[in-house]
Amino acid sequence: MRYTGRKALAALAVAAAVVALTTAPAQATGTPGFTIFVAPGGDDHDRGTPGRPVATLEKARELARGLSARGNVTVALAGGTYRLASPLKFTSEDSGRNGHTITWQALPGQTPVLSGGLPVTGWEQHDPAAGIYVADVPKGVDSRQLYVDGVSAPRAAIPIARTDVQVTPTGLSIVNPALGYLATLPDQDRIEVESQNSFTDRYAPVESITGTTITMRQPAWNNNNWGYDTLAHPFAGGTLLLENSYAFLQTGQWYLDPDAGKVYYKAPAGWDPAHSDVELPRLSSLVQVSGTRTRPVHDLAFRGLHFEHTTWLQPGTSVGYANQQSGTFLAGAYPQPADFLTSCQLGCPLFEAARNSWHQVPAAVQVSAARDISFTGNTFAHLGQVALGIGNDANAHASGVGLGASRITVHRNTFRDDAGSGIVAGGVRPDAHHPADPAMADRDITITDNLVTDVARDYKDMAGVLTTYVTHAVIEHNEVSDLAYDGIDVGWGWGANDPGGSQDYRDRGLYDYQPVYSTPTTLKDTVVRYNLVHGTKKVFHDGGSIYNLSANPGAVIDRNYVYDNHETVGLYLDEGSRYVSLTGNVIQDSGVWAFTNASATNNTNDNTFRGNWYDTGLTRVVTGEPHHNVLDGNVQVADGNWPAEAREVMRQAGIEPGRDPS
Repeated sequence: MRYTGRKALAALAVAAAVVALTTAPAQATGTPGFTIFVAPGGDDHDRGTPGRPVATLEKARELARGLSARGNVTVALAGGTYRLASPLKFTSEDSGRNGHTITWQALPGQTPVLSGGLPVTGWEQHDPAAGIYVADVPKGVDSRQLYVDGVSAPRAAIPIARTDVQVTPTGLSIVNPALGYLATLPDQDRIEVESQNSFTDRYAPVESITGTTITMRQPAWNNNNWGYDTLAHPFAGGTLLLENSYAFLQTGQWYLDPDAGKVYYKAPAGWDPAHSDVELPRLSSLVQVSGTRTRPVHDLAFRGLHFEHTTWLQPGTSVGYANQQSGTFLAGAYPQPADFLTSCQLGCPLFEAARNSWHQVPAAVQVSAARDISFTGNTFAHLGQVALGIGNDANAHASGVGLGASRITVHRNTFRDDAGSGIVAGGVRPDAHHPADPAMADRDITITDNLVTDVARDYKDMAGVLTTYVTHAVIEHNEVSDLAYDGIDVGWGWGANDPGGSQDYRDRGLYDYQPVYSTPTTLKDTVVRYNLVHGTKKVFHDGGSIYNLSANPGAVIDRNYVYDNHETVGLYLDEGSRYVSLTGNVIQDSGVWAFTNASATNNTNDNTFRGNWYDTGLTRVVTGEPHHNVLDGNVQVADGNWPAEAREVMRQAGIEPGRDPS
């Protein structure tokens, strides 16, 4: 067959790299192996050979299904952008079979990009004096993200003072006359209020603006204004913003009008649209790996791929983003006390009734009901929510099947420029901590040698890495940096789901709506070791650079190096933390190097801080009866004179040699 045009280029690209392709390891022992070649300019009528690559990932998946029972399968992707019209789904039928593995990987030296975005071209000047450009996009396509030259651009937004407005049961009253123009703006129902608080980052959309009255959409408004650290009464009120109106455009910001099919960008001086790459996401997830309880997906590997360009639209709907902590939010209407703006700002019984229905932010790459899945050397960038979600609750999985993730490995990947966390493993609902079916349990999640930096850009309440109810999560040798909130968080539940419950939550009325459990949760044997955590807590003061929540028997937080956390907390054990050993960590420049949020009624007990080094900061660990928390052999260092053992921890922490993480 004679090739011309794109097809010939695709064949040449594959041929140039195929010589260096490392086939599946089992082939060296005589096990048959098969390779399917894919290139953006290929042809799905071809056979996936080096000279005849297929064009789409869907076709490659179909071919892999037919070969996996006979041997290891490698799906080798040539460089280029694979624009997905819908998420790539892997079900039980896509597993490696008979002990074989299916590996999806980049051809050597090439960069395949799995993209959920559309390129935005044809920019024209819209308002030359203001530096605003406009381009056409398909009508009806909506997004909360726009990526300009490889970086997420902020939406049009202006900060306002909290004294500029007054919170009411139905919305806001404008107090500052300078904001009177808001009532004249078009598309008012696309405007949102963002409130950055002590540990929550809340989004509430506008319904309408008349005169000085801003009416907010429900149930987002009510849900953002009860419980803890609310929009109306934050524990420590930070920035308040109005977002998503053409009138708010500042330099470097953008605004999308999906009804008109127009996107506007207020460009910095010297911007040249003819030499700029602009991507508008249209998919809410890229890859979905999910089987069933009885037939999990298994034996899949992903290597050297780039996952890019997604969005998550729910915060702009009537649900908003009623954030509770670390990417959980209220997603429905709930019974509330009539005076919730006063009576339910530090929790209340009806708020506790809603606790077990919290949702989790979904991920761009989703893994549930799965085992023996690995991600190695990939890049998760420019994603509009959590980058990689492993065994989250069912509401965070498009498949509708949550939890059930075991023997999942995340090794030597890069996570950057993402709207939510880099990695979230585990769920928060009852089946996560006391599963009705043992197959639901999340276990043996290994997260090693990853670079997680500049994530949680939009949903700032999220940690770089979060594991919740997971048995034996191992988080080692990662570098986690440049975050508004925490670096590495483990655990969930505030001790309320641990054996015997919590007196605090008995007093708050939680157990009127759920049982007091007599058996342990699935959270145990967590290992957090040799991580380098820095540049955290840029926005929120609550939480810690490394943080544990609830009983975690067998947990070890060992030989991590924490610095530059804006003088907040280095090692933070929150409510109900029990049986955690924190040993040999180096904490530099913290306001509080070690903290236990302990009271006589919340069971933050039986933890040990031993042999750690710190240079500044308070020690706020509650010891003695009834807590039995131990402080032993911790050393304060003056003038940067770290002993040799501490310097060795500092040297070894972070990504191990062998790969440039950039």
